[in-house]
Amino acid sequence: MITKNEINNFIEKIPPVPEKLKKTLSLLNSGELTHAAKVAESDLALKSYLRDIVNKPIYGFKNEVSAISQIFGILGVSLSQQTVYNYMITLLNPDKWFLFKLDSKTFFELQVQLSKKWETILKHLNINDKDINGAITLLPSSIIIAEALFCQKIDEVTLLKNTKSLDYNTILTRLCGIGLFDICEQIAKKWNMDEVVPQIIQSASGLKPSEDENINKLGKWMHLLLFYELSQPQFLKAQLNDFVDFQIEYVNDIYSEFASLMEIK
Repeated sequence: MITKNEINNFIEKIPPVPEKLKKTLSLLNSGELTHAAKVAESDLALKSYLRDIVNKPIYGFKNEVSAISQIFGILGVSLSQQTVYNYMITLLNPDKWFLFKLDSKTFFELQVQLSKKWETILKHLNINDKDINGAITLLPSSIIIAEALFCQKIDEVTLLKNTKSLDYNTILTRLCGIGLFDICEQIAKKWNMDEVVPQIIQSASGLKPSEDENINKLGKWMHLLLFYELSQPQFLKAQLNDFVDFQIEYVNDIYSEFASLMEIK
């Protein structure tokens, strides 16, 4: 139903990192926040995205923050880099969603929630690494990919899902031999993200654990975060709750710690 060629063609259509974004990321990677802000200022779409995201209530600023230099200064290197990657993911957004009941506002909210809660997790684990921080940005791209690959054959996919009660990742894997997290790995490589990023993403699937226990630990936290966030009312309404099969045994050793951190009752 969906061939590997179709998947490869989709991946080929994913744009490379635009030069302004590439330069911004490079400067952020070097810790040059002031110079990075000057480059970001010249990209009006990025500038608007940064202003919108940092002025969300979840960031807790009483007064509106508008200057990019101020935004980068407040966020710091890791969160600034993560936010730019989030912006790059929005460049893949479809004009209209068919499979998932999403719109740009809801998708934007998902990015914000995942990013902030991943930051909370990394602080809890005493991890300060900008590349690990940026890994969370690829999870929303999985949703865009599922939408793009399935929307033109939505009737067949819906029938298969309803009759077999399969999650979308399993459907894609059975049909093509490649899953959504595999595709996210390819995006990470295409965008020259650090090699640790695809490793964490694969571990977060719950199906391809790493031989490195530190990678697995992060993957488990990310796996739980994905399911926790997609179970929130606005994302349940968007029909994201059956996105990937929950691997409870994989994350059982950290579930209580995760629940306590997220204050799950």
